[in-house]
Amino acid sequence: MSTPYTRCPKCGHQPLPAVQALPTACPQCGVILAKVGQVARRASPAPDADTDGHSDEPGWTALLTHVPERVDAMHFWARAALLAGLAFWGRQLIGMDYRTGEMGASFLHRPILVFHEAGHVIFIPLGQWMMVLGGTLGQLIMPAILAGALLMKNRDPFGAAVGLWFLGVSVLDVAPYMYDALHPQLMLLSGTTGEEGGHDWIYLFSSLGLLSKAQLIGDLTHKLGALVVLLALGWAAWLLRRQYSRVVRPVVEER
Repeated sequence: MSTPYTRCPKCGHQPLPAVQALPTACPQCGVILAKVGQVARRASPAPDADTDGHSDEPGWTALLTHVPERVDAMHFWARAALLAGLAFWGRQLIGMDYRTGEMGASFLHRPILVFHEAGHVIFIPLGQWMMVLGGTLGQLIMPAILAGALLMKNRDPFGAAVGLWFLGVSVLDVAPYMYDALHPQLMLLSGTTGEEGGHDWIYLFSSLGLLSKAQLIGDLTHKLGALVVLLALGWAAWLLRRQYSRVVRPVVEER
C-alpha cells in the first residue's frame, strides 16, 4: 500500500483525507487520489533499476555493452592510449613465430609462466594427468577470472576486454609448447628439451594418441589466440566509440 498524500499532486491543496482509498478525492479539485498514485507507479522505473537504466541483475547484452551516462575525459583518453598500446603489442605477439618458440622471449611470457607453474601446484590433488594439464589451465584460467570479475562485479566491459586480450595472449603462449611436442627443441625450466622428459604436451598428447598431430594443433591454437586478441581489441574499440559521445568535457569559464 502506498503512502497517503499530504498535499494534492494536482492542485497542491492540503490537508487531505488520511484514508485515500477509492473513491476518495481531493476536496479542492476533485482528482481521485488512488488513481493518481497508480499512474505514478506505472510511470516510475522498476525498483531494482539503477541510475544507468540497468537492473540489479542485467542480462549478458547489458553487461557486455554497458556504457556509463557520463565518462570522465581523462579516463577516456587513458583507455584510448591503453587500447592503442595493446593493439600495437598484440600485433607484435601475433606475428611472432610460434614454430620456433619466439613467444618465449616476450616480456609477457614471464608473468604467464608464473600462472602456468601455479596451475601445476593447484591441480596436484586431481592426479598426475590433471596436474600436468593444470599448467596450461592455470595460465588460461587466471586472465579469464580477471575478465569475468571486471565484467560481473565491476560492470566494466572495457576492463573485461583487456582481460580477454590477456587471455588471447596466453593462448598464443600455449601454441609454441604444443607445436614443439612432436620434435622438441624448446628449452624447459629444467635446462633440457622435452626429449629428456618434463614436457607437458608430449605427455598429454601421447596419453591421448595425438602426438603425431601436435604441430597441427599448435598451429590451430595460435590462430585461436590471434582471433581472441583481435576480438578483444574490437570489443574495446567499439566500447570507446560509444563512450566518446558521453565524455564530460571541462567547462571553460569566460571572463
